[in-house]
Amino acid sequence: MQPSTGRTYQDPLHGAITLDRSDPTEALLIQLIDTPVFQRLRRIRQLGPASLTFHGAESSRFTHSLGVLAIARRAFDRIAERYLELRYFRPVVLCAALLHDLGHGPFSHTCEEVFDSHHEHWTERILLEFAPVRNLLDQFSPDLLNQVQQVYHKRHPIPFVWQLVSSQLDCDRLDYLMRDSYFTGASYGKLDLDRILMAMDYDPLTQQLVVAKKGMAAIEHYLIVRYFMYAQVYNHPKNLTASWILEKAFSPSQSADPRRAIAR
Repeated sequence: MQPSTGRTYQDPLHGAITLDRSDPTEALLIQLIDTPVFQRLRRIRQLGPASLTFHGAESSRFTHSLGVLAIARRAFDRIAERYLELRYFRPVVLCAALLHDLGHGPFSHTCEEVFDSHHEHWTERILLEFAPVRNLLDQFSPDLLNQVQQVYHKRHPIPFVWQLVSSQLDCDRLDYLMRDSYFTGASYGKLDLDRILMAMDYDPLTQQLVVAKKGMAAIEHYLIVRYFMYAQVYNHPKNLTASWILEKAFSPSQSADPRRAIAR
């Protein structure tokens, strides 16, 4: 039996997500996934306390991050086949897609509200200060970390590079709408992903991510899906209530003695 040359993650949405160790970029992705700080995302729920409302909403930031990577790779590789000048940026796009949620804490976005923090800030600190991740990026290319930071700050000189990862139509939003719909059992988040990816294109003149006219219906549907997912899932009254309770539980103004709290 020959040793495996890759790594496969079976995903309920995207099927087999296979990374090839013979590809330098994908070999780097495997190493990044294996770091302790990325593995911790297995224990962080994608939708925070939403499982109290939707009992199936127990997927993790780990599975979401792999999903974003899978969509970003599909979108980028298809477009880079026609615009060869983009191929240089493949490591930047895929690493930024994979690591974008690295700084999330327990209960994901609810944690940000409770502690008045932002996961983007902690993601950047981890990339800069956590040696196992930083060393991998620096060894691959001395400029890779800087370019990933440019993507997160939307300052990369090629707008297309950061727009695939963080924009109004990006791989992050595409995955979480589909994934959150799947695990909550809500039908609002069903997208025509294939059609959307086929519609995505690159404008060499402006270096922007653009959408082909033939794909406008799929994009309009995506926008409607976003609206309904926020209205019916993310901003569900029970979700908001659970987040409020967590915030109050961790508030420093609350008494450590529950009897005093009741008395008030």
